[in-house]
This record gives sequence, structure tokens and C-alpha cells, in this order.
Amino acid sequence: APWTSAATQPMATAAAAARFTPAILPRPRRRVPAPCASASSASGRGNRRLRCEFVASVGNGALSGEDDPRLIDRQKALDAAMTDINNSFGKGSVTRLGSAGGAFVETFPSGCLTLDFALGGGLPKGRVVEVYGPESSGKTTLALHAIAEIQKLGGNAMLVDAEHAFDPAYSKALGVDIENLIVCQPDNGEMALEIADRMCRSGAIDLICIDSVSALTPRAEIEGEIGMQQMGLQARLMSQALRKMSGNASKAGCTLMFLNQIRYKIGVFYGNPEVTSGGIALKFFASVRLEIRHIGKIKSVR
Repeated sequence: APWTSAATQPMATAAAAARFTPAILPRPRRRVPAPCASASSASGRGNRRLRCEFVASVGNGALSGEDDPRLIDRQKALDAAMTDINNSFGKGSVTRLGSAGGAFVETFPSGCLTLDFALGGGLPKGRVVEVYGPESSGKTTLALHAIAEIQKLGGNAMLVDAEHAFDPAYSKALGVDIENLIVCQPDNGEMALEIADRMCRSGAIDLICIDSVSALTPRAEIEGEIGMQQMGLQARLMSQALRKMSGNASKAGCTLMFLNQIRYKIGVFYGNPEVTSGGIALKFFASVRLEIRHIGKIKSVR
């Protein structure tokens, strides 16, 4: 201001700076609890040797040391519970993964080397595998190659031909031993899945191929008239069968390969209109889902 003298102007400026400048306070230090340490003086020397003991005491004693009696009691209680469960429900009902030797899933070749590399060794044993794709894309060919590989390893394979379109000459050309191949051509979907489940529970079959899910027609639809609306029969059939067959396949080490076709949803303008038949139960139970597409023809070069 014009009435401020030159002598008082620096003081006013300093006061304004002190009024508008925020004070920088020292940052408080955070206290960190130190571990319990016991100091013992070494004999003959003036230095100290520190021994740290981290106390990991929790409410249930899960992080206690090996010499903790609570941990020993908990381990004894766990062993007693596992023994009681195995005596009640059978040996192997509850087991440790390391002692059972089941840390890795066994595989077998699929007949395609690059596919085996992508799957980490091949098709898994004792699991459900779904192979889906449009018509004439090679689903049955892939299944026949897998059957041939199982037979080369000395195993048994079964083909549930629900489409009634099995070609023995083509299968033999792909390397399938048609003399020892078990073939079933069921009349309806219930019959096909029941036969497959019984063969799986026998423990003598290594691979069961169902060709295809779209051809598993429920008995009520076959006995009914053409044009009668049957809503969700196939989806309920697959859901009920897979709840039963997945556990039996895992115990027997039998691979269930379902071949499925693609259908199109009506009235879908955004997104993928393609959907597989048989409901969503197969998507849930399948450990591996392979999509087969036709990308072109291989022309022979002479």
C-alpha cells in the first residue's frame, strides 16, 4: 500500500508469508513391536549373542511350533477322524494327496502330436472331455484316433454310436482295431447313458466315446408324436447322467469323451449365437473342451 513505509514493508511481507505458509510438522514415527529377544553373554568375551524367538501364538494354535502340545493333540485328533471316516465309508474315502500318489493326472495320446503338447501330455484319464464343432469338422475322426491310441497301449475302448453312422472301413484306415472295438448302437438316450455307465463301473474300459450328444434322444420324445413340444428333456437327461457318471469315471480311471454339435440361438443380434446342445451340465463337468473347426482343404501335391 502507498501508506506503508519502506522500513515496515519487509516485516509485513514476512508476517504475510508466515500467515499463509502451512507449517511443516515432523512426521510421527510408527512404532513396530520388536520380537522377543533374549541376550546371553558369551563366556570369555564381552560381546552379546542375541537369539530371537518369534511368538506365533494364535487362538487355535495353528502356527505354533512342532514341540507345542496343542499341535500334537490336533494332529492326533485329525488322524483319529480320518481313521474313523475310512472305517465307516471304506478305505480311501479320506486320504492325504501325497500318500495317495494322485498329485498328477495321467494322460494318454490323442493321436495329434500338437494337440498333446497343447493339453500338457494328452487327454486326461478319468475325466470328462467334450469335443464340439460344426458338422463335418473332424470330431469323429479325432475320437477314432484317440481310440486307436488307447488300443495301441493295450487298453479297451467303447464307441456309443447314437447317430447309427459308424463306418468300420474308415475306422480301420485310421488305425482302429475293429475286431476288439466295443460298439453300441442304442435306441434312446437313457439306454445309451446307462450302458456307458455300467461299462465304466466295470473298471475294464479305458475310453468311452459317445457320438453324439445331439443324437441322445430321450425316450419320452421317441414315444411321443412328431411335433409335440418336449421342453428341456435332453438337458435334464444329461444333467442327471453326468452327476452319476463323472464320479464313476474318476474312480475307474475311464475317460468319457462326448462329441457335441453346434446349434444357433434364435433372435440373437449381439454376441455369439452359437450354443452346444444338451444344456450346460456338460460344460460344467467337462475337464477339457475342444472346439473343432474346418479351416480349409489339404490338397495333395504331385
